Amino acid sequence: MSETTGPADPRDRSPSDRVDLCVVGSGPAGAILAHRVAAAGHSVVVLEAGPRFDDDDDGTPPAERRDRAERNLRSGGESVWGMGGERDAYTSSGRGYPLNAARVKGVGGSTLHWQGMVMRLHERDFELASRHGLGVDWPVDYDDLRPYYAEAERALGVAGAADNPYAPPREEPHPLPPFAPSYSDSLFAEACERLGIDMHSVPNARNSEPYDGRSACVGYGTCQPACPSGAKYTAESHVRKAEAAGARVIDRAPVQRLDHDAAGDRVTAAVYATPDGDRHRQRARQFVVACGGVETPRLLLLSRSETYPDGLANSSGVLGRFFMDHLFAGVGGRIDEPTRQNHVGFNTSECHQFYDDADPAEGLKLEFLNYAGPSPVVEAVDADRWGDDLLADLRESYGNHVAVGGLVEQLPRRENRVTIDGSRTDDRGNPVPAIEWSIDDRTRAAIERANRIQRRILDELGATVDWVVGPDEAGPAFHHMGTHRMGTDPTTSVVDDRLRTHDLANLSLVGSGAFPTGGAMNPTLTIAALSLRAAAAVEADL
Repeated sequence: MSETTGPADPRDRSPSDRVDLCVVGSGPAGAILAHRVAAAGHSVVVLEAGPRFDDDDDGTPPAERRDRAERNLRSGGESVWGMGGERDAYTSSGRGYPLNAARVKGVGGSTLHWQGMVMRLHERDFELASRHGLGVDWPVDYDDLRPYYAEAERALGVAGAADNPYAPPREEPHPLPPFAPSYSDSLFAEACERLGIDMHSVPNARNSEPYDGRSACVGYGTCQPACPSGAKYTAESHVRKAEAAGARVIDRAPVQRLDHDAAGDRVTAAVYATPDGDRHRQRARQFVVACGGVETPRLLLLSRSETYPDGLANSSGVLGRFFMDHLFAGVGGRIDEPTRQNHVGFNTSECHQFYDDADPAEGLKLEFLNYAGPSPVVEAVDADRWGDDLLADLRESYGNHVAVGGLVEQLPRRENRVTIDGSRTDDRGNPVPAIEWSIDDRTRAAIERANRIQRRILDELGATVDWVVGPDEAGPAFHHMGTHRMGTDPTTSVVDDRLRTHDLANLSLVGSGAFPTGGAMNPTLTIAALSLRAAAAVEADL
């Protein structure tokens, strides 16, 4: 549905006078940076393509409204986040990429429905080429990011422990104590000990005790798409902090293009649309684009000009290329005893043992899932049976499932890329993003390796295997990386080590699109750390 067909919205979406900073996107990358710069006393405007989900005109509390939306989704109704239709159209080729399956346009971005696992990249991830002859090196190393990692953990409120022998060195404990292992973790632990496989806790961006004005986790188990208690971090909290510091956030304001000066040295304005069909120009001294690994290159490609015929900030020709994701591999089944799955809606144990070992081309991390099998809540909501009949169905379908998942690294390949497709347009008449994506033999081998290890664990448990997500079925984790990669050479990268574009002095691109390689760790903590580092550079320029 087009934005222009929605209900009347009286909010003022006219541009501010020329400000110090204009941020495009309000996910974790944009929101954290906007708050940091606004708190330093600078004028900031944030332009967000989607709506606010924490501000309902009918007065319904956000958690209740999201719960209502989730029930509607489970019954076959409209998407919780309103994704799809002309506004969110895209095309895909190669393996096929289901872009709309896990993205959100709205204040808070992807953290509105993320799982919340936040681990640091390992030292090898920054030096993959020099250590192993694979991919490329980052222009920064682990030590460069260590202080920003610590700051990011405090900003998000990370609960974790120092029990991972494979993790990179830390400078201080996590801000919050870890979550206790789940009941099913104890079952896995016995099997893994016999196999010589190490388990350790998962750092989570959710409160194990009250923190930063948010409650502790109370165990609803409905962590995706939303945390009813507010214990799980979302970027909405940094949006609110940015606004408290004086920033202005304009929702439902999709940016159509960026204009630059006659010399092509600086961006002068972000041109954005509003629900009433008007277009406005927001002028600023500095610009930061934080739209994610797909929409950021798309916006720059839509901003092409005589000076930049191949897209803004694309003198290197690599904008949109080297698109990477993590692949999910898994094995699941059942055992002859209760496992208490779905009592915890997030992972509490994982394994990094096979990440830095002898074959770096097959890097992976294992996840011991706490939500294998059907959820009894969802089953009950969807059921067409009642009373004793429903209870009998639930007892038969729920209670003894187990599964081991994992993320597999995908190395950067030039042919995997994000472009624009002029044969199809969105609700504003702009060419839609086009994703060309496939996996190579190295990635397939890593998925197969993950499956072998996962099968060993389930076999040791005596489980009956019901399903396997292997190379032919493996789908993306929806971690969009690599499309505006950082580097020291302007001919082979888009941004420098502070995430400023090589081509325009006042334009920075933040988010996982800057990752030269992706590792196999969930990217959000690294996104936050890089955003804090980029914020320091923007502050210095202002």
